[in-house]
Amino acid sequence: MSATFGVHSAHTVLTRAQRAGLLLALVLIGAVAVLRPMLVLQTVVAIVTLAYTAALVFRVMLVYAAGRGEHQVEVSDEEARAVPDAELPVYTVLVPAYREPAVIGLLVQHLGALEYPREKLEVILLLEEDDRETIEAAEASLNGSWAQIMVVPESQPKTKPKACNAGLERATGEFVTIYDAEDIPDPLQLRRAVVALRRLGSSYVCLQAELGYFNVDQNRITKWFALEYATWFRSLLPGLVALRMPIPLGGTSNHFRAAELRELGAWDPYNVTEDADLGIRLARSGYRVGVLRSVTLEEANSDFINWIKQRSRWYKGYLMTWLVHLRSPRATISQLGWRGLLCLNLFVGGTPLAALLNAVLWATTILWFLDRPAALQEIFIAPYYYLGLFCLVFGNATVIYLNVLSVRTMDRPDLLGTALLSPGYWAMMSLAGAKAAWQLVFKPSYWEKTTHGLHLPASSVTVPEAADV
Repeated sequence: MSATFGVHSAHTVLTRAQRAGLLLALVLIGAVAVLRPMLVLQTVVAIVTLAYTAALVFRVMLVYAAGRGEHQVEVSDEEARAVPDAELPVYTVLVPAYREPAVIGLLVQHLGALEYPREKLEVILLLEEDDRETIEAAEASLNGSWAQIMVVPESQPKTKPKACNAGLERATGEFVTIYDAEDIPDPLQLRRAVVALRRLGSSYVCLQAELGYFNVDQNRITKWFALEYATWFRSLLPGLVALRMPIPLGGTSNHFRAAELRELGAWDPYNVTEDADLGIRLARSGYRVGVLRSVTLEEANSDFINWIKQRSRWYKGYLMTWLVHLRSPRATISQLGWRGLLCLNLFVGGTPLAALLNAVLWATTILWFLDRPAALQEIFIAPYYYLGLFCLVFGNATVIYLNVLSVRTMDRPDLLGTALLSPGYWAMMSLAGAKAAWQLVFKPSYWEKTTHGLHLPASSVTVPEAADV
């Protein structure tokens, strides 16, 4: 499958040219550092400060652009139900699941609640050949019902996008979507997507539905996670739509026109955030993505270790996507334009890099207030010192404000205290960023499986193994 994407596959994280360029840059920096070490440190601090400021300002712009709320596609219940069954297309629902016996029965119930004619609903459960436990649980839950099981043959890489590609080969629907094993989709979501895509026209190939959580109140981590998702899907993604920028898709509840998805090559099986990568490739091909006002409820990660595993995979995939699409800068600029390039660098690359750098910047700040070493004063020359101070004060206040704004949009005033405690969540993000950077170098295609069902009784949850390719 990697050949399908050519230079845009994460099969190789760094191409020969990228490795050579990185090595040359390190050699030049090292040579200058021997002669002028303070100059190198000042330059690095200046670049990091400017990039951090740009990423912060960019997010504020996105929130402002999304502020009027007119950049989400809305289809009322009446409009969705008004389409006669005979005029609805065949809709394929792909559900990749690995080591999910605890939740597969609930999944079948939730999919059964979809308000879509059964004769036009094609549900394919994508289960791995070595996962007999989930296969048996799915067979028992389906009991000859309308959904079908597709056993994905054992092969590498053992990843979600590889399974989705296998499912797409069998799919017969005009439209196709993906749900995760623990998802509870809006029952009218498929009908809303059909109406919306027909209304928007052929230039729109994908709609991203909003994701939320059904276990928000489980603990502090799930509350932080819920606030973050509310900001992401109600402010940042609509802001990208408003500014005509690429949309890094979520891993579930994205609704595609199947023909165009196949033409594009579908998902890169080697990218561990295949959804974000696909969003960039859609933009490079001239297609547009909308945000659908329809909510799919997921399970928020409630365990610290499990959260770090999931988030580090997301960050690693964002870094992969960033590096992949910077391999041919001229083509990237030509296809994405300056707006898309800003999004690629400040949003896709900037999100994990900011998480990684936060720990370093916090440590530097603490050291300054504790000891005020002269070396730090020399490194932070005046313009960048004040810019960094602006980021420290205004930046942190802004991000906390965005979480407070999410408290309001969610109509959950009880989460205000959680929003004000956001710095604790940022520390978790920094740990995940460091782990992502390490794995990008030493284990780029390592897919750490997220454990689901942690809201269920402990006896019903099986901790899965990760897939290493």
